[in-house]
Order: sequence, then C-alpha cells, then structure tokens
Amino acid sequence: MSRLIERLQKGPVICGEGYVFELERRGYLQAGAFVPEVLIDHPEVVLQLHRDFVHAGSDVVEALTYYAHRDKLKMIGKEDKLEEMNRIALRLAKQVATEKGNDCLVAGNICNTNLWEGQITQEKLNYIESIFREQVKWAKEEGVDFIIAETFGCFREALLALKVIKEAGLTAVVTLSFQRDGDKTVIDGVSFEESFLTLKKEGADVVGINCHRGPQTILPLIAKLRKLVEGPIAALPVPYRTTNEQPSFMSLKDDLCLSPHGRPFPTALDPFVCTRYEIAEFTKKAKEMGVNYFGLCCGAGPHHLRSMAEALGKKPPASKYSPNMALHFNLGTDHRLLKSNLDDLHKY
Repeated sequence: MSRLIERLQKGPVICGEGYVFELERRGYLQAGAFVPEVLIDHPEVVLQLHRDFVHAGSDVVEALTYYAHRDKLKMIGKEDKLEEMNRIALRLAKQVATEKGNDCLVAGNICNTNLWEGQITQEKLNYIESIFREQVKWAKEEGVDFIIAETFGCFREALLALKVIKEAGLTAVVTLSFQRDGDKTVIDGVSFEESFLTLKKEGADVVGINCHRGPQTILPLIAKLRKLVEGPIAALPVPYRTTNEQPSFMSLKDDLCLSPHGRPFPTALDPFVCTRYEIAEFTKKAKEMGVNYFGLCCGAGPHHLRSMAEALGKKPPASKYSPNMALHFNLGTDHRLLKSNLDDLHKY
C-alpha cells in the first residue's frame, strides 16, 4: 500500500498548491507563460515557499513542476534547462518534506499541456505522451511518494497522464478542471460521469477537481463526484469568490478593473480573494460531503492553508500565531484593555 493511501486511511490529507501565483506575487515568476524559472534563478525562494506551506499545515510537498514541461520551456527558449529544472524542483520538495520535524509526503506533478485539440494527430499525441513520460521518469528516480496529474480540461489528456503514471508503478492523484460547464470537460466534451468513472476504472487512486472554480462553485460538483465514485476524492478550489453567473476565476468580471488585458484574470484578481474564514467554511462543508484529500490551487497563501488545517482539526506550527482578538486594543475582551478604546469602536 502506498504512503498516500496509508495516510488517507488515517484521516484527511492537505496538499498546498498554487505556487505559480504566489511566486508571481512575490516577484519571482513572470505572469503569462508562468514557467517556474525561479527554480534555477532563485531556488532558495522555492525552498522557503515549501517551508511556509508546510508550516501552515500542508501534509504534501508538491514539486514545482507545473508548467515546467518540455513545450513550455521550448516557448521561452530554455528547453535545454528542462531536466535540470525538474530535478531541482523534485529535490527541493524532498528536502523540505524530510527536514527535521516534518513528516510530509513528496509529490511529483504533471499537468495540462494546452496542446490538445479536438482532432488531434498521432504525432501530437505521441509528443504529449513523451512530455508526461519524461517528467514521471524523473519524479520516480527522485523518489516521490506519488504523482499529481492536475488541471485537465480534457478527459483524454488526463487519461493519457494516468496511463503513464500507472505504467511507472506510481500512485496517481488525477484532478480535472471545469470552467463554465460542469457537466462535461471543456476541450473534448466528455461527460462528468464518464470522465471520473473511467479514471477510477483505469487505476486512479484519488480523483477530484482542482483549479478554475472557487469554493462556492466547486462544492456542487464535489457533491456530485462523491455520489458517483467510491474511494478517496480530492477538492482543491481556487481561493476566489466565483459565482453561479461567473463560475470560474477566468470568467470573473470587475467594472473597476484596470487590467491591460481587460479582465481580472490572472493578475488583477485581488478584489475577489476569499478570506481565511471562507476557506474554513468551505473545508467543513467539503469534509461533510466526504472529501478526503484537500487543498487550494492558484491564489492560495499560507494563511488560507492554516485555516483549512484548523477546520480539519489539525494544529500546524503556524497555529501558534493564529489570531487572538481578545488582546486587540479596540476589539478585545481582556480586562487590562482601556474601556475607552473599547467603547470607541463605533467611531471607526
């Protein structure tokens, strides 16, 4: 039995994701291609980000190989850095997972290639498979506990990724992404039911939904998934206030948005960010539905993860610094606080 399945049998597992958005905010990754060149330019920053997420409650250190595949590096003229970048990512993740005091799982990552079209040629199909195979090979050689195959808007691409992972003898977490239409995959139009039932039949150890949708619009799909399949399921929304009218963060609109590309996604989403309390509420609801594998995707910060962990009854190291408003000069209840400050709250 894999370490991931053993851990899931003991209780919920949290996987902190969303690295590319967080690193872009910190000034170490370029929005657009979103290729994690930071792995080579500033590996110490990635190392600290992993530590921050573990400190906040992540049980999994996922290697930052999202968008570190051959076609993405070819696009920015750095295909010669492909293996180096992947191995750095895998080794940084393993380093943090095994540091003193940590008992984390290490995950490799493969993802949507953005190359799939309706009438795909065999040549392109072979190319996509080769992208998955080399990344899975390096992850296996570096000793990961499992592989995350994520953010697939195309069922057939997800199925191909799963095939590669299982042929390598590794545990697979496979997550699909749904934008406006929650009934079928956006690229190849395969039904929700057929997609997940087939992934389970073909050996996916955990199936779920990640990215695109925020807590409000991912929960109905999670409820449907829980009724559809047995075994562990995953829920990793983006921490943005998506709605039924604008169900994905790519569809969010803001009349005050000054973004040069005319929409909040991806670099002007700040007004839509969920609070830590909204993430805690989402986590409780997802747990009641029967979710086992939790996480957050693009836009997540450590404070979100800490709230998720605490909502699951965990107490990560960061809980030492969770809010204690009893001592706040204006909002508190401690008897040592000045009554005049407390009485003046209505003035603010």
